Amino acid sequence: MPRIFNTIDRIKPAYDMVYKVVLLLCKLLLIVDILITTMAVAGRYISFIPDPSWSEEIVLTCMAYMAVLSAALAIRRNAHIRMTAFDRYLPKKLVITLDIISDFAVLALAVVMIVVGWKYSVQIGSKGSYVSMPSLSRFWMYFPVPLAGIAMVIFEIEAIYNHLKRYFVIEEDI
Repeated sequence: MPRIFNTIDRIKPAYDMVYKVVLLLCKLLLIVDILITTMAVAGRYISFIPDPSWSEEIVLTCMAYMAVLSAALAIRRNAHIRMTAFDRYLPKKLVITLDIISDFAVLALAVVMIVVGWKYSVQIGSKGSYVSMPSLSRFWMYFPVPLAGIAMVIFEIEAIYNHLKRYFVIEEDI
């Protein structure tokens, strides 16, 4: 059984690359968020700096992207809040089994995010536009949900795989 895990472990660099891309996207969105907010606030008090009317909507959209994509990143790092008070008292295999069950629940949520989020993006978002930017579709306001769902599915598959590996591969005490 460990041989199959060694074979599957070869795709770990692909997961690392997806993680780095999502992390880079979050960093860029944060920088854009800070710059636009700074410009908007400075524009209210300094006469030669413009205060664009679109700044609030773009900042909120960037924050929506960062929030849901950060949740996907937390899945990869296993950094979500969870109840672990009794984990040290329960058998290790039971804890791993419970982790797998919870990961399947989050995987189901991610699939719902993709399906329902895409439906909302296309059916609701594409019909409207930003108030301050009529040429930009509201699709982009709803799109973070299915995008994060895709990232969550990718990282949940890896998390489930890692739990299965922990379950079946006997760790050597070093």
